[in-house]
Amino acid sequence: MLAEQIRQDQIANDLANASTPGYKADRASQAGFGELLLSNSATGATVGRQGTAVTVSAIETDFSPKPAGETGEPLDFAIVGEGFFAVQTAQGTRYTRNGQFNADAQGRLVTAQGDPVLGRGGRPVTVGRDGRIDPRTLDVVNLRGPRKDGDSLVAGTPAGAGTGQARAGALESSGADASRSMIDMIASMRAFEAGQKVIQTIDESLGKAASSVGVVPG
Repeated sequence: MLAEQIRQDQIANDLANASTPGYKADRASQAGFGELLLSNSATGATVGRQGTAVTVSAIETDFSPKPAGETGEPLDFAIVGEGFFAVQTAQGTRYTRNGQFNADAQGRLVTAQGDPVLGRGGRPVTVGRDGRIDPRTLDVVNLRGPRKDGDSLVAGTPAGAGTGQARAGALESSGADASRSMIDMIASMRAFEAGQKVIQTIDESLGKAASSVGVVPG
């Protein structure tokens, strides 16, 4: 049940970001605790094996590129291929595939959170007087060991220039599949409810045993 709760949180996050540009979906991996070899306590004969439940061993993110769709907005950018946009945050340089950018009061290209987007050479990118930016000026970085850091940002170790290219007037689609997430959520809820029923049955059995032990008929 604890494993299914973690899965439900992960699936709910995917559903909430099904329309977030550049979002990368997560997948929870489960592993068994092990098995018990059951035997007859009177005869010693082997009964068989019984599992001892599962735990979430890892939550992995699928960082593979997704298709880009045209938006017509000059400050929307998608990376076609591998790589991430570099962003300057209060915690240091972070990276993102969400290219839904804006211009701030200083004319800099910024994220929805107001963090400056970095160009080649690690400098903030300035929006032209015509409200446009040459996509070739944006820094597309390859990352080693990428991991989510919140607000569509990713942390990791830079590993040279990314092989992808920035494309203006487009956004990468979300990596979350709403239909699949809904099916996974229903399956997880049913597994959780099954575990709940098992606990209720055990509780009722223990209750009956406790009330019956020591009762002398008549």
